[in-house]
Amino acid sequence: MSSDPRFIHLRVHTEYSLLEGAVRLKKLPGLCKDAGMPAVAVTDTNSMFCALEFSVAASGEGIQPIMGCQVDLAYLEAQPGEKPKAPAPVVLLAQSERGYENLMRLSSCLYVDKGGQLPQVTLAELEEFSEGLICLSGGALGPVGMLLQAGQRPAAQALMDRLKSMFGDRLYVELQRHPGDKGLPEAERVTERGFVEMAYAMELPLVATNDVYFPKEEMYEAHDALICIAEGAYVDQQEPRRRLTPQHYFKSPEEMATLFADLPEAIENTVEIAKRCAFMAYRRDPILPKFADDEVAELRRMANEGLQARLAVIPHAVTPEEYQERLDFELGIIEGMGFPGYFLIVADFIQWAKDHDIPVGPGRGSGAGSLVAYALTITDLDPLRYSLLFERFLNPERVSMPDFDIDFCMDRREEVIRYVQEKYGRDKVGQIITFGALLSKAAVRDIGRVLQMPYGQVDRLSKMIPVEGVKPVSIEQALAQEERLRAEAKNEEVVDRLLQYGMQVEGLLRNASTHAAGVVIGDRPLDRLVPLYQDPRSDMPATQFNMKWVEQAGLVKFDFLGLKTLTVIQNAIEQIHAGGRDLHVAADGSVIYEPTPGAENEINAIPLDDPKTYDLYSAAKTVAVFQVESSGMMDALKRMKPTCIEDIVALVALYRPGPMENIPTYCEVKNGLREIESVHPLIDHILEETQGIIVYQEQVMQIAQVMAGYSLGGADLLRRAMGKKIKEAMDAERPKFEKGAAENGVDKKKASEVFDLLEKFANYGFNKSHAAAYAVVSYQTAWLKANHPVEFMAGVMNCDIHLTEKLAVYFEEVKKALKLPYVPPCVNRSGASFKVVDGALVYALGALKNVGLDAMRLVVEGRQDGDGKAEKPFVNLFDFARRVELKKVGKRPLEMMARAGAFDVLDSNRRRVFDSLDALVQYSAAIWEQKQSNQVSLFGDAGEDLPEPRLSPVQDWLPAERLAEEFKAIGFYLSGHPLDDYAGPLKRKDVKTLDEVTQLAQGGALVAKIAGIVSGRQERKSARGNRFAFVQASDTTGAYECTVFSDTLEASRDYLDAGSMVVITVEATMESDQLKLLARGIAPLDTVVADVGGVGLKIFVEAPEAIAMVAEVLENASKAAQRAARGPISFCIMGSDLPGEVEIDAGAEFPVTPQIKGAIKSLDGVMTVEEI
Repeated sequence: MSSDPRFIHLRVHTEYSLLEGAVRLKKLPGLCKDAGMPAVAVTDTNSMFCALEFSVAASGEGIQPIMGCQVDLAYLEAQPGEKPKAPAPVVLLAQSERGYENLMRLSSCLYVDKGGQLPQVTLAELEEFSEGLICLSGGALGPVGMLLQAGQRPAAQALMDRLKSMFGDRLYVELQRHPGDKGLPEAERVTERGFVEMAYAMELPLVATNDVYFPKEEMYEAHDALICIAEGAYVDQQEPRRRLTPQHYFKSPEEMATLFADLPEAIENTVEIAKRCAFMAYRRDPILPKFADDEVAELRRMANEGLQARLAVIPHAVTPEEYQERLDFELGIIEGMGFPGYFLIVADFIQWAKDHDIPVGPGRGSGAGSLVAYALTITDLDPLRYSLLFERFLNPERVSMPDFDIDFCMDRREEVIRYVQEKYGRDKVGQIITFGALLSKAAVRDIGRVLQMPYGQVDRLSKMIPVEGVKPVSIEQALAQEERLRAEAKNEEVVDRLLQYGMQVEGLLRNASTHAAGVVIGDRPLDRLVPLYQDPRSDMPATQFNMKWVEQAGLVKFDFLGLKTLTVIQNAIEQIHAGGRDLHVAADGSVIYEPTPGAENEINAIPLDDPKTYDLYSAAKTVAVFQVESSGMMDALKRMKPTCIEDIVALVALYRPGPMENIPTYCEVKNGLREIESVHPLIDHILEETQGIIVYQEQVMQIAQVMAGYSLGGADLLRRAMGKKIKEAMDAERPKFEKGAAENGVDKKKASEVFDLLEKFANYGFNKSHAAAYAVVSYQTAWLKANHPVEFMAGVMNCDIHLTEKLAVYFEEVKKALKLPYVPPCVNRSGASFKVVDGALVYALGALKNVGLDAMRLVVEGRQDGDGKAEKPFVNLFDFARRVELKKVGKRPLEMMARAGAFDVLDSNRRRVFDSLDALVQYSAAIWEQKQSNQVSLFGDAGEDLPEPRLSPVQDWLPAERLAEEFKAIGFYLSGHPLDDYAGPLKRKDVKTLDEVTQLAQGGALVAKIAGIVSGRQERKSARGNRFAFVQASDTTGAYECTVFSDTLEASRDYLDAGSMVVITVEATMESDQLKLLARGIAPLDTVVADVGGVGLKIFVEAPEAIAMVAEVLENASKAAQRAARGPISFCIMGSDLPGEVEIDAGAEFPVTPQIKGAIKSLDGVMTVEEI
């Protein structure tokens, strides 16, 4: 790199210029080195998102970072009533720390409290914060350039004068040249002369920049597509849109010197500016706001009082003196490390949440290891009861910020954040920004759109990109893995172009949003430490630095996490209280446990030894139980048969890739099937609770302490070194470990063995504090499910009320596994959300698809009688229309209610209700119009003079249609199943039900036929490259999943769309009480039952008139289904005027199929239909 550089780039857009810049920040130092450039400025559009990251990364590579920002300036005053004028950019570079602080203030001014307008700063703001900044005038598209382009030379001159008065000798007139085939772009051509004349007349220096958006010229086309994504434009559109040139790349100094050979001073001034900018952003130590005048004394007082309050109600794990000793020890470390303020701040907002009945989790992460945190009620886990270590959280030998992750109830987390804002000041509290990247699937969709490719084709291509974990693989990897994708690219040039562009832009950043949980609190207004951003939809600013960099800028992060399970628990407890019971009283009135006085209705105070709860765990009836819902967890529970909370803690820690292989050993030792293995008598007691296996990081630390004499702080450093596989650190620790062990009488060979064992487990040992906290939450949900099942399931379903797939699983659990009573959706009994009435789960109207909770609340309010308390059921559809403003509810939600059968109680003909909705909505609107205009007679209610509309005179849907409509509204079958009418034919074809297959598989593997209606299919690729699928289906007895391998899949893919009815030949096996199904063959249901021999039907009717309608259905069937098997038909007539049941034979045979049986069953006057 030459000591005398020729040119420095002062205007560069990285990927942090969202959907605009394509210079990847990590690659920028390399580009500078290749060009022999010792310094570079990053000037992202209206943002300093990467200021600190760039500063640290560039200086680390030996490149001088110049801190900058391209800022949009509002330079034209709009006249009253005029549309606001578009701002234009200037470039600001920080000369000094004061300049950097002003740059952060200006960058914050762009967004904070701008009321949704485009990001911009005013001339007044620019003037106020101009000190320490160098200003480049912005080139042809900057504010002066825009005035020159518009031929307003005097206005341009006036603006340049104003900028000069602000910046003096720190103002440079910026020139750019991006020549194409036809010379310079229009804007540059018409402004350059004006700029040069102004600069010479005003004695202002010139500076040359290249507005860099991408690294190499070849990237121009892909970058052009990126700009179209941002603008919502098409690449090939004729209408004007933003276009750059192929010249907007990272040019070499030689190219720039050639380009400005006639103005060499403009090139030289770039180097002069780089020398004037002598400041780079730096990392700071954490800065906390002051909580109290004497924080040490305040923390001691609160911790000691808190501990005494805890000891008054909890069972003691050790003596009170030992609790006090541990407390004093922790306080000493907290004070020595300077963190009392941190503990006080966290304790304060948690206490506020608890005082306002906002559920708070028992703790998570290593913070649960602190007794001080327990005394301050930050956590609800006694660390001495669970042997949790404080040094795992705060290590005096490794100074780093403590970090409490706090779980709050999802619905009320915002309230706690608002409280913090009000307490510390709105300008000192902010959220944290996060950036969304353009990943491969989204890149393909977005670029496909701007290339105007058909949506179906783009959708297909996007779906071909495989997903690994939660992220799609890169386009390059997808091309290597997917033959179909390669074929598409080869066959069609536009697909190849799409994928080439995609490869160049994937991974760039596309949008900014705010982190769901992180909040920072400062001791001064935040924009003195970091630049701020504000999402137009939020009233709370966020830092422009992301999670990683905001902490390095000196701000302390507090995590306000939303945990849905806390909301579930809270909802379940509210349901129990609504039934007039306390938490310790069961539905039958019996007492589940005796609560400690003062701890009634406290979920954190339930006993941890409830036999019913451990029976539920051991039987793996854990659908909806926190942390143990997956089938793998259920298998582990059945093998383990937990009997105490420690077993659940261990399971939470073990159930991860790696440690999982120890689950069988743990279970066998626990259940007496294998002897516990001794590691060494000195340390066996540490591993006793985990059956001789190292499960927790805390055990690694304790072993180092007991066997080798480490301090717990030193042991934590050893654990970290082992966990991160830091070889040098481990090589230094081994002799130290062996020496310490020798002093305790352990020979070198054994000590080395134990060190190796620790090394293996430190890597995947789990943080016990976190496992214990989450095991307690899991236990609370299991306890509720075991002791208050209906209320618990109502709570669970309320928290997933918009997720139909989950509701289907939970309802199956209610109906089949728990066999709990339930009430289907009903306009007279259901609430907007799930509730429990008389011990039965009442299905929520708000759980229907596309209805919205607010619309359903209107229905429930209409049912309440006057005073809003007593319920007055609707009498009929007209009464419903009179009392509920149907127009506000909306036609779509009403259709869903009709499909789901919510009006069955008012009119059982669902199709009639569905078809009459328009008339009912108009009738309702007329009545409500009268109500609101007060045109009500003295004696009557509104609408009494309006005639009731006629309901559509239609027959109800056929059973299959009726169920299909119900499925559309509810997302699963509630009142029956489409296969109900096929039961007879399927039985005669020896097709089993799911329940029968499950029963038979208990006795060993078998091959059987099972029918089902398909609800979903996911295709995957095996390691060998073969396609296979998971197919979800259901029959009359329940839902199941079946694996389909490639041969069967290729042969039957056409029948596996959602809604298809099929018969699957399956190989069924039982694996630890879970039924596993593998498809051997799949056929459409109707072809399987088509040749079933004829059966007869016995039709029970309550009125002779119904016989004529049955005759019509059979007559039509004879013409339509001539080849169907025929059978005898007889009627059984029941009526009050008849002596008893009268049986009549139809005297002829008619076609009988499941569809015909269903059609007859749906007729008015037909009670039921039996096969004979």
